[in-house]
Amino acid sequence: MQSNIYVAVSGQLSLLKRLETVAQNIANVGTPGYRTERISFEEILSRSGDATTSFVSEGRTFISKQSGALDKTGNPLDVAVNGEAWLGLLTPTGVAYTRDGRMTISPTGELLSAQGFPIVDVGGSPLQINANGSPPAIGKDGSLVQDGVNLGRIGLFTIPAGSNLRRQDIGGVIPDQPAEPALDFNSVSIAQGFIERSNTNPVMEMTRLISIQRTFDAISNSVAETEEGLANAIRTLGG
Repeated sequence: MQSNIYVAVSGQLSLLKRLETVAQNIANVGTPGYRTERISFEEILSRSGDATTSFVSEGRTFISKQSGALDKTGNPLDVAVNGEAWLGLLTPTGVAYTRDGRMTISPTGELLSAQGFPIVDVGGSPLQINANGSPPAIGKDGSLVQDGVNLGRIGLFTIPAGSNLRRQDIGGVIPDQPAEPALDFNSVSIAQGFIERSNTNPVMEMTRLISIQRTFDAISNSVAETEEGLANAIRTLGG
């Protein structure tokens, strides 16, 4: 079989993966704190004799680091993170990190994420407040004060540059390198009464969707033409 069919198939596989990420991004346009997924591709060279054939890899998914816009809600339990830092969530599999700062208070006073997981302090421990007290005041450094009592500090964590992030269904991510508590509150901070929007640009994602569709159709037509050429050659050579 001619190598261009294999090249076309590798292209279709990469387009399929790109389509999955675009669909995920579009589905989360309205999800607070969502970070868009992107794919990086690499060229793979195959040599047979003096001929070199170029294929495209299936691609590696990564999560965009661009922040989303902030929306003012006025809800004292909504927080947005300024800068490249994350809130910590205590999950059954350990601490995960999120940019979704919509919080609730459990009947027992535990500070919970929108998905129902405890928000942690810089030491990774759940935060506790008075469920019947007044709304807490949250400082830029995450300090938590309720009715004049300092109850701790919401943890802000930085993830090392170059880390690969694995997305979880709970609305958070897990890095492949340990996150560190943020120390510089001039570069990162918390804004009370705000939430961060998804950083997905729906117009760009729809444009990518159309481009993927057209490219896939073009590759399919190319494969069909190659197969027709092979069939004609076999008929001619076979008499």
